[in-house]
Amino acid sequence: MRDLEVTYPGGAAAVRGVDLSLAAGEKLGIAGESGCGKSTLALALLRLLPAGTRTGGRVLLDGEDVLTMKWGRVRAVRWAGASIVFQGAMHSLNAVHRVGDQIAEPILLHRKATPAGARKRTGELLEQVGLPAARAGAYPHELSGGQRQRVMIAMALACDPRLIVADEPTTALDVMIQAQILRLIEDLVSEQEVGLIMISHDLAVLADTCDRLAVMYAGRIVEEGPARQVYDDARHPYGRALSEAFPRIGDPASRFAPRGLPGDPPDPTAVPSGCAFHPRCPVALDECATEDQSLRAAGPGRRAACVHVKEGEGSGPPATNASAPDAEVRSSTP
Repeated sequence: MRDLEVTYPGGAAAVRGVDLSLAAGEKLGIAGESGCGKSTLALALLRLLPAGTRTGGRVLLDGEDVLTMKWGRVRAVRWAGASIVFQGAMHSLNAVHRVGDQIAEPILLHRKATPAGARKRTGELLEQVGLPAARAGAYPHELSGGQRQRVMIAMALACDPRLIVADEPTTALDVMIQAQILRLIEDLVSEQEVGLIMISHDLAVLADTCDRLAVMYAGRIVEEGPARQVYDDARHPYGRALSEAFPRIGDPASRFAPRGLPGDPPDPTAVPSGCAFHPRCPVALDECATEDQSLRAAGPGRRAACVHVKEGEGSGPPATNASAPDAEVRSSTP
């Protein structure tokens, strides 16, 4: 993605100049609160945005710009070149068709397979994601939440894409099933050298699953770097707040006084001047209200858009003591 911009009808600037790269076999996590532009970014990658949406910049998939492709080429790229696992499998699967027929459909369309060949491939895919091939005859309501999510992953893999976008793939699943689904995605991506973009509000999940992590706020990337480093030692105050909002196992201080942030991300139609995060930032300076901050080097392989990060030094914002008696009370979720 090169300077990607997405503006919805009505002037809502959901994505504002995003630059990101992904290599084959690499796993990139994108984190942020609801309303930061994560899902819009995913939809823009496959041109699934509503009619009337304005886009700018470039989205290069193996050198081809998805945003300027003719519609015939876009249809060919979907499933075969890049696929998406949507949030909430029950809402994404067709309730009146058997799951096997839904997995077979892109195989029939893109691989020009025979019906017998598509059925065989469907059975192989189901077994690959840990389901018996016989479950191809089930309807979505006959499967558990974890099984439906496995079906969605099988569909995403049906045509051997180069890129998979997983938008909150474990939402509403219990922690045991969530762990199984995450390990499944991680193993399949590694085995098949598929690029993965995983979107979530949960930094801990992304840090455990992905190679790199990008933190998004108000339509922009505000921090990027190795996933574990960003989670453990964020250089942007927003990334630090996301990380500290989740209690750490074995850390009594975070368990009884988890940190977070008051307020919500700004309305995309009225993004504040200067650094968009400054109205909520605990370490904002006067200049943050007037001067926009661009991504700059914040250590080896890391970038952050914060006035406290000096070019190439790798230093971050000063720590804040949210548990002090005079500190503002913060919520336990980001």
